[in-house]
Amino acid sequence: MIDTDFLAIVVVRDGELPLGADEVTAEADGSVLVVGTDAKVAAGQLTAARTAWIAESPKVAPAALAAALTPVVKGVRTIVLSSSPDGRDLAPRLAYALRRPLLTGANAVTRTSADVLRWGSQALVELTPDGPFVATLQPGVRGAAPLPTPARLVEIALTGVEVKDAVSVEVTTPNAQEADLAEARRVLGAGAGLVTGPEQMELLARVGERLGASTGATRVVTDAGWVGHERQIGTTGVVIDPDLYVAFGISGAAQHVGGLGSPRHVISVNTDPCCPMTARADLGIVADAPAVLAELARRLEERDA
Repeated sequence: MIDTDFLAIVVVRDGELPLGADEVTAEADGSVLVVGTDAKVAAGQLTAARTAWIAESPKVAPAALAAALTPVVKGVRTIVLSSSPDGRDLAPRLAYALRRPLLTGANAVTRTSADVLRWGSQALVELTPDGPFVATLQPGVRGAAPLPTPARLVEIALTGVEVKDAVSVEVTTPNAQEADLAEARRVLGAGAGLVTGPEQMELLARVGERLGASTGATRVVTDAGWVGHERQIGTTGVVIDPDLYVAFGISGAAQHVGGLGSPRHVISVNTDPCCPMTARADLGIVADAPAVLAELARRLEERDA
């Protein structure tokens, strides 16, 4: 068994760390169990680990992993996984096997509680279970500072368990519009200065496809129903950290800027040269956002033709 009271579990495929791996590791004070295919390779890439237990598995199958991990982690009080696809698959099965409550999509996790958004992301609620629990952490919310020394690596063996399980038919790479917004390296953001109806969001999505960029929006746009709330960027939405962020008609309210992380490059398109978003931008385009978007779409169509 693993001897710690707070543990992150990171599920890997072919040595690749999932989104939020270092964040959940940092949340658990550097104690992490890396499990999956080429787990040792992945563990070496973690920057926030103090102690990393490594469990190689011939395949990533959530029910089998839950059954194999249960005797290994049953003494751990608090277990946290990233809300990556494999983390979301494993967490409920592991919680059920351990007979513990599951707190999903947390913004922060401690040894005794988790902060989660409820009431349509209107309220941040602290949940404190009576005993041990399993939680999933939203990627991109907490961040993770790298540690100055490499982790202590401990290899452990899992006992295989034959159970009925989900079968992965194929793992594909999503296009920019289908990808998790928190993972996107390029993001086009839509604010009230751009969107007055769904047609502008559709045009922004087409431009994004040509540029290899995902589309996001402010709360005003998502509340109007012109795009789903899963595309809302901000403190009550998705936290992003892209290489490039282009803000169309976004003034830069604190609630929105709080979800931007630290973009490498920011471009602001706004009629107000003094708005907070333009002030923080590397490039400020003082112009009508719908007109700039329409012209950009036209030029991209000409280029592709």
